[in-house]
Amino acid sequence: MYLVYVDESGDIGLQASPTQYFALSALVVHESQWRRLLDDVIQFRTNMRSFYGLKLREEMHAAHFFSKPGKLARIPKHERLQICKRAIDFQENLGYISLVNVVVKKQDKAHPFDVFEIAWNRLIQRIDNTIQYDNFPNGRGRGIDKAIIVPDQTDNKKLTSLVRKMRRYNPVPNLGAPGYRMLQTNLIVEDPYYKDSAGSFLHQLVDVNAYFLYQMHQPNAYIRSKKAHNYFKRYNNALCKVASRTDPYGIVYI
Repeated sequence: MYLVYVDESGDIGLQASPTQYFALSALVVHESQWRRLLDDVIQFRTNMRSFYGLKLREEMHAAHFFSKPGKLARIPKHERLQICKRAIDFQENLGYISLVNVVVKKQDKAHPFDVFEIAWNRLIQRIDNTIQYDNFPNGRGRGIDKAIIVPDQTDNKKLTSLVRKMRRYNPVPNLGAPGYRMLQTNLIVEDPYYKDSAGSFLHQLVDVNAYFLYQMHQPNAYIRSKKAHNYFKRYNNALCKVASRTDPYGIVYI
């Protein structure tokens, strides 16, 4: 069984939206490695407490780090940025997780294009396909493992409905040919299990990933000034590059 932790960055609006992109990032870990990951993350957070004063009970929320830090303003801004950088390097060096990423380019989309549904559809489809072909770390063979989606709070009702629908009806365009083929997701079990990132160290890592995936495409002034829009490019081995045939980072663009 794979656990798939997912977070979003950007918004899903097409009109009068301040964002040009919507990003989804997923951290995939096999159940056999889950306790190992938890222990490693706790050690990482303990180190961040020692080096920067970030308490274990305090949420590592990238957007708030730089716009609404609240009590975390006691940590200098450049050090908050270093915490995010080290979170990325920490994940890159684990060797037993995989990151799947989807980016919607909203500029050329118009109603009735559904940013939320199509982005999540592509992410779930890639996860199902990757498990089917045994391309995630620690798999037990083609088609043996399953996955459960563990998102941060989102449009829970809509996402649950989508996951259920994809098990029964999921037409996918044929590559290089007209028409569709039906590819129901057979390896995603149960409804998504929603968690609040404030109480999940793993979701807080994914929050950093989604934030810097978005910033790579539309950085704010501070991130650009520190050249931190390149932080996502620090990833290499952790990326699920088979998710996309055309992007060197495996990002699925829509």
